Amino acid sequence: MAHVDYLLTEEQQMIVDLALRISKEKIIPVRAELDEKEEFPWDIMKELAKADLFGLYIPEEYGGLGKGCFEMCLALEALAYGCIAVTTTYAASALGGYPILLYGSEEQKRLYLPDIASGRRFTAFGLTEANAGSDAAAIQTTAVEDGDSWVINGAKQWITSGGEADVYTIVALTDRNKGARGATAFIVEKGDPGFGFGKKERKMGLRASSTRELIFNDCRIPKERILGRRGQGFIIAMKTLDLARPGIGAIGVGLAHAAFNEATRYAKERIQFGQPIISFQIIQHMLADMATQIEASRALVYAVARTIDAGAKDFAKVSAMAKLFPTDAAMKITTDAVQILGGYGYMKDYPVEKMMRDAKVLQIYEGTNQILRNIIGQAINKEQIIKDC
Repeated sequence: MAHVDYLLTEEQQMIVDLALRISKEKIIPVRAELDEKEEFPWDIMKELAKADLFGLYIPEEYGGLGKGCFEMCLALEALAYGCIAVTTTYAASALGGYPILLYGSEEQKRLYLPDIASGRRFTAFGLTEANAGSDAAAIQTTAVEDGDSWVINGAKQWITSGGEADVYTIVALTDRNKGARGATAFIVEKGDPGFGFGKKERKMGLRASSTRELIFNDCRIPKERILGRRGQGFIIAMKTLDLARPGIGAIGVGLAHAAFNEATRYAKERIQFGQPIISFQIIQHMLADMATQIEASRALVYAVARTIDAGAKDFAKVSAMAKLFPTDAAMKITTDAVQILGGYGYMKDYPVEKMMRDAKVLQIYEGTNQILRNIIGQAINKEQIIKDC
């Protein structure tokens, strides 16, 4: 699908071309098998590491490429064209790395970021709990000081790359009496005493991505593994999500584009009543809506990512928009793609069946789209109305 020219630099276009090549050569040929076997895509992660894509957002001084939110969105969109389960696995490492990048001490950055940038160490982010999903401030996991250590108890639920990742940034309560202000962020490493994992969850979609519970049973970590300041954990979590959400929107764009292409290809080949079904106005209108929604989603994601990279201080509202609109669109577009393919679309032999199953989680993780509407609405409520605009 030809789309608006966003005047990418030569380097940005190289990122798109590289990610799209990996998507077409390494991801698409195995995506159905990975989905069927629920297999973690280690081989593809190694390809992404060789291509230096894990270091895309990490500054050059820590071994990364020093790019911004916009370049991450470009890479995520291109990879999602192949499979969003694989892309989510890649994105999850950035989600786990952002807290260290944003709030880590210089010592922590030098210790962790070079290995994250090279792909040698995989990261994950732990906020959600059984009773703290949309209400993230309701977390129950605790961390208590004990000499030169912190002792963590509790559990995190539905953690992407849980059990596979080496480094985890998690949020725990250090003062129950202060509510959200009593939460603190920590770095936990696989192998720390008292740190374990639950069973691998079985999911409707995103099956190549590993989802597990993180279990802390008197988990003891060194005192210097605190991230930022005590009581800053909830702020760290929210700022991390604000930075990551346009990337989820970009994943939605890539998935929607892939579904649109499958539907268009089929509509041109499928003959009914003596002509290709794309000749019928109802199919043309469905495809027209799909193409328009993809273009609008892409424009919003790119604009918000560039706003963030330009140094915007408060971008929670527009970041929520950049996840909300494209992921709702991706759900509708993948559903419509299945409809256009009809009975074939419902069969596992055709990729749109998987695309539709995968799309649903985009409306759920990293803030449900209902919660994002709350964020946007509350921001509007606080803003002053500018007259005559």
